[in-house]
Amino acid sequence: MSKEKRFVDKAKNGKPIRQVAAVPFRRDSRGNVEVMLITSKTTKRFIVPKGWPMKGKSGRKAAITEALEEAGVVGEALREPPGVYAYWKRLSSHFVRVAVKVYLLSVIDVRSDWKESSQRQRAWLSPADAAALIDEPQLASLLRSMTSQPMDQLTEHEQPPFV
Repeated sequence: MSKEKRFVDKAKNGKPIRQVAAVPFRRDSRGNVEVMLITSKTTKRFIVPKGWPMKGKSGRKAAITEALEEAGVVGEALREPPGVYAYWKRLSSHFVRVAVKVYLLSVIDVRSDWKESSQRQRAWLSPADAAALIDEPQLASLLRSMTSQPMDQLTEHEQPPFV
């Protein structure tokens, strides 16, 4: 049974469909926060790296894997996700509502060649510019709320830099 079919069956049974996402971030030369967006494979609209939960991996580790596969970035994800957003996912025969748990990923390395490099483009943007390009209002709001606090110095016990 395909992953898509399993998730469609869950949705038909009234169970929530969940995904995990990474918001890769770094500091530019002036110390300002930048976030990375990638294009989707089919519509080419800007999104964040995201995917289905992975058996045997925590949501945080799955988000790290998605960021590497989809965006070609390696980093450390903060333990506590700053939020969740919802969107309508297009499957082969219909749409389903998906709740996405978002993890901030402090980028350590950006690969020039990665698994989906031929299918996606990526861009480093200010949180405000990234929010303007995102279709999902809850994710855009989360991006806009990022501040210039030193995110890369947060420990797992501190709150993410969101207002």
